[in-house]
Amino acid sequence: MKILLTLTGTVPINELPAEKDHKIMTAITDSETLLADTDLASLAGKYLTFTLERESFAIPVIKVREIIRLIPVTAMPQMPAYVRGVINLRGKIVPVIDLRIHFGFATAVSTDQTCIVVVQVRNQNGGTTAMGLIVDGVEEVVQIAATDLEATPDFGTQVSTDYLLAMAKLKGTVKGLLDIDRVVCGSNPPLS
Repeated sequence: MKILLTLTGTVPINELPAEKDHKIMTAITDSETLLADTDLASLAGKYLTFTLERESFAIPVIKVREIIRLIPVTAMPQMPAYVRGVINLRGKIVPVIDLRIHFGFATAVSTDQTCIVVVQVRNQNGGTTAMGLIVDGVEEVVQIAATDLEATPDFGTQVSTDYLLAMAKLKGTVKGLLDIDRVVCGSNPPLS
């Protein structure tokens, strides 16, 4: 498609016959749709869904190591507000972040549904590390089909959606599929 556009780029688009203009735009739209469908198809699979501030998000099950009840977190000095500290998980020190704060939601009182989802994320050095994510509650593990997925909408030029893989339409609701590696280890935090 890019070659076609380059070759016809020497003629202003408004001077092209309408039928050619339509064919070019149809070809571009079809190729973009095919690319988007191919990308979305690769995202189909099992996801753990959880809530934050009455909103629903999902992460690939393959990234989840375990889900534990909320236990005391040891605070560390000079950390961003969303980094709650560390926990001792069977002899291993695991950093813990509060996704609610990281996403810019208001703080809330912990309930018996609040838990820590321990995930394995790829860090900036290319290695992997365990990380605890405090969430308001875990919903379920769901199989998400490619037909249930849509590309993340454009929210405007000032809003970065790099941490969102796609949007899933499930049971009449919309769930954001998170790229948890970018959420946790990315250079630009989602909203904080």
